[in-house]
Amino acid sequence: MKIDIIICGVGGQGVLLASEVLGRLAISCGLDVKKSEIHGMAQRGGSVFSHVRMAEKVYSPVIPLGTADYMLAFEELEALRYAQYLKPDAKVLINKQRVNPLTVLSGEAKYPEDPVAMMRRHFSVWHIPALDVAKAIGNPRALNMVMLGALSTFLPWSEETWLSAIEMSIPSRFLEINKKAFLEGRALIS
Repeated sequence: MKIDIIICGVGGQGVLLASEVLGRLAISCGLDVKKSEIHGMAQRGGSVFSHVRMAEKVYSPVIPLGTADYMLAFEELEALRYAQYLKPDAKVLINKQRVNPLTVLSGEAKYPEDPVAMMRRHFSVWHIPALDVAKAIGNPRALNMVMLGALSTFLPWSEETWLSAIEMSIPSRFLEINKKAFLEGRALIS
């Protein structure tokens, strides 16, 4: 078994925590896991992405172009930015959210009209209202757990195994709302 996942978004959306949960999940299932993260301008709403690779043995933390099995995109434009990492039959889960980058805010560039439609031309895409679900349960910051819940329906591990990985990754005072967000995300796909 080999699974390569690209997680992308903007600062503050929980990309790094989502990759941490995936890493703990892989280890608890006896797999080798490697992660690579870029979060240069994350605190200012800049692009953040993470490669998560899991298999019996992983030799490099970086996913080669054109080989990722899955993408979790927490923002629509970020899905386009990292699409070159996906293999042709990749599954792409995109949060229904647009965050204008600095170049759009300054008038130097325009936000693409429909990034999701552009992705659908090449990949199997699920457009997920993760931010709306997270807000509805009381914590917009839990959108990453909603997205992980949706992803979990495509992967072979049980709900209990996922919840255990979440418990190992999140402080106890935020645990219940994050578990609820994860379960809501699972319900969106199943």
